[in-house]
This record gives sequence, structure tokens and C-alpha cells, in this order.
Amino acid sequence: MTVAPPRPTTGRPALGAGQALFALALGGFTIGTTEFATMGLLPQIGADLQASDPVVGHAITAYAVGVVVGAPLLTVAAARMSRRRLLLVLMGAYTVANVLSAAAPSIEWLVAGRFLAGLPHGAFFGVGAAVGAAVAGPGRRGHAVAMMMTGLTVANVVGVPLSTAVGQAFGWRVAFVLIGVLGGITLLGLWRFVPEQGPVPTSVRQELGTLANGPLWVAFVGGAIGFGGLFAVYTYVAPTVTRVSGMSESAVPWVLAVMGVGMTVGTLLGGRLADRSVLGTLLGGYVATGLSLVLFALTATSAVGAVLGLFLLGVTSQVLGIAMQTRLMDLSPRAQSLGAALCHSALNVGNAGGAFVGGLVIAGGWGYVAPAWAGLGLTVVGLLIVLVSLRTTRPAPAAEGCDTVTP
Repeated sequence: MTVAPPRPTTGRPALGAGQALFALALGGFTIGTTEFATMGLLPQIGADLQASDPVVGHAITAYAVGVVVGAPLLTVAAARMSRRRLLLVLMGAYTVANVLSAAAPSIEWLVAGRFLAGLPHGAFFGVGAAVGAAVAGPGRRGHAVAMMMTGLTVANVVGVPLSTAVGQAFGWRVAFVLIGVLGGITLLGLWRFVPEQGPVPTSVRQELGTLANGPLWVAFVGGAIGFGGLFAVYTYVAPTVTRVSGMSESAVPWVLAVMGVGMTVGTLLGGRLADRSVLGTLLGGYVATGLSLVLFALTATSAVGAVLGLFLLGVTSQVLGIAMQTRLMDLSPRAQSLGAALCHSALNVGNAGGAFVGGLVIAGGWGYVAPAWAGLGLTVVGLLIVLVSLRTTRPAPAAEGCDTVTP
């Protein structure tokens, strides 16, 4: 059964795919900035709210939990809502949650605020990916997803260092207020440039039916474990480059920026490769990520080698991420917003799992290079799960895929 293309139901003309994709990318930039801003402002938040770093870290965990819970829940609950309207609602909620976080009087309120901010995250990217694919047109699905995700990766190059600098100079609350302002600007962009596409050809029952799709959950588990390889290293980059590579603390933001550049390159490359072959890009992304982890583990004692390894890890992990999101959309042809949203749930499960495994090997006395080898193990396990699933799963017919949806 082919999904009927949505048709415009209003007289409001589309203002161009490029402008719509830019508005979606701006949303990705806003979300990416606030997602990682807390990590750079832990000392300032702790000093103000009289909490230790591990306790402040609960705010980061709360955000990740919000993403995992909110991605499928909100996508399913709003299945019949206009996609444009849903994007506006989600970004509005995101903006309010960040302003509430800035006003938190205690660490408990901040944790609650970060959980609320995490709820719209995955749903926004899921719905945005479907909208981007629709406005970009057939044959450019991977490109559309990559353009939106570019905002998220550029945030690691510009947004996170900038918010950290602002928070250090003027207080962490100011940083979150500025992120709220970014959210307001994004709302204007979405309202102005994203075209109304009419009723969404789905229902709550149809979206829930997608959750009963076994192959979808196998791919989800493979992605969550595979993404853990990246976060096993990324979580402990700062102590690794200072204690193993011999770099100064002042160099850490630059190292993270280089990794962010790699992520941006990987996102753009992954979009082009996924448009040629989703499965080929997916399998190649796993292999390339594994090789990048090996390179980092072998060269981490050298500053140049560590930076090169982290740059390549940024590239390869994002190629894998774009391919995984497109694959999940393929496996949920009648609920592609949900499939794309689940990718962000998988990413945050990988975030928590990779950080946990990396912390275990460090606590076990294996040193700060050990998370790279542990991450390699996670990546290999993720690849094996995907390979097994491919042997037992037939791809969805092309007529049911995202390419059948046109603006």
C-alpha cells in the first residue's frame, strides 16, 4: 500500500526547499547548543546551586532520558497534527523549557527543566526529517536529513564553545536565556519558511503499529549499541587529551571544535552516500567508525595523532548516524517521523551506555585509552546485530519509502 503524497491545503506558497531546510537546520543548531551546553558549564552551575559535579551531571542524564521518552511518545501522540504546526509546538516547548532552566532556583528544579527540554528533542528531529525529505523531493532524502543534522553538528563547533564562554563570563543562566532567544528566532524561521503540507496520512493506531515492527527494534538496538562506541570516547575526551596526549586544558575547546568540524563533514558526506546506498553507507559507517577508534587508541599518546583520530571519529560516526536514521525511516514507511525520532532515542541510549562502559574501564584501572577499545567492542556488536537483521529482513518496497512523499 503506497503512502499518498501530502498535498498543500492552504493558499500559502512554499518559499523554497532551501529556506525550509535552513529553518530546520537552525532548529538543529539551537537544540545541539543546549544539549551539550550543560557539560561546559558544570563548575559554574555547581557553584551557583551548591551541588557537586556528579550531582549537576544528573541534569545531563535527565535531558537524555527526556529525549528517549519524548521521541516516540510525542511523535505518536501528535500523529494527526499538521507537521508544520507540530514543529512550531515542539520548538515553542523547547524554548520555554530552556528559559525555565535558566530560572531554576535549585538543582532539583534544573534537573526537572532539563528533562522537560529533552522531551521535544527527538520528536522535532523526527518530524523535521520527514518534512525535510518532503520539501527536498524524491532522490534527495539523505541530503535533506543531512542538512537538518548539519545544524546539530555545527553547534558543536560554534554554539557550544560560545555558550560556554558566555556562561563563564556572565553566568550560566545568561547562556540558557540566549539559547531561549535562539529558540524564538527558530520559531520565526519555521513559521515563515516551512510550507503547510496538509493532513498527515497516518494515525495514532498506525504509528503504534509501527512499534510492533520487530526489524525496526533490531535496527534500533544495533544503532544504540553502535553509537555507544562514539560516546565511550567523547565523554572522556577532556581528561584523555590532557593526561594521555599531554595537551593543556586550554586546548580542550579547540580539540572539541576540531571533532565538531569532523562531525559536520561526516554529516554532509553521509547524506550524499545515503542517497546512493543506505545499507552500504550503514555498513561502511560501522566499519569506518571502528577503524577510527583503533587509530585513536594507537595514537592517543601523540597530540597530533589524538586530534587526527578524533576528527576522523567525528566524520565516521556521523556518516553512521545519517545512514542509521535513514534506515529507521525505511523500516517504518508508514510512520517515518517516528522512525527518524527513534534514531535520536537510540543516540541518547548510546550516549548513556557508552559513557557508562567507558567509565567502567577507567574505574577498573585500564587507563584513559581503554574507552576507545571498549568503544570498538560496542561498535562491532552493533555491526553484528545489523548484519544478522539484514539476513532475516527484506527491505520495504520503494513505493512505501520516503521518496514517495512529495511536497
